[in-house]
Amino acid sequence: MEQGGGKWELYRNSMLIGQYFHEIDTKKRLTLPSKWRKSLGEKVVVTTGLDKSLFLFTYSEWETIATKLSSVSFGNSESRSFNRFFLSNAFEVDVDKQGRIVIPETLARYSNLGSTIVLAGMYNRIEIWDEKAWKVCLSKSENTADTMAEELNKFGVL
Repeated sequence: MEQGGGKWELYRNSMLIGQYFHEIDTKKRLTLPSKWRKSLGEKVVVTTGLDKSLFLFTYSEWETIATKLSSVSFGNSESRSFNRFFLSNAFEVDVDKQGRIVIPETLARYSNLGSTIVLAGMYNRIEIWDEKAWKVCLSKSENTADTMAEELNKFGVL
């Protein structure tokens, strides 16, 4: 994947974007959107996310993030606390031949996952949400989008 543009080439060919509504079964199996399966590979990492969501990373993206987090000094109590929250709740999960993953029970409880799940692509990760929680979060974001755009403009993002 390093040909023709390095890391950008990898992401350009495997952007994780969009939102998909899926059902989760009683065994906590969740089918990943077919559009993303090739990009994700046969093993992913799922961990606690922010705002009661879960984060799903490709294995290589997880290695990059975990390496950065582990290099932060454990002398800082906030760093220790975040690493406990984020790293200790991470699970390596296999993607089966049908493109399904099993959400570990502890993570399903953390996110209060009901029967309908939203998979939201965030470019280099997927956020996994309970449908009701997703709608509340999205509504809040929609109400502040103009203000957020102004702030991003200050940094040259938009």
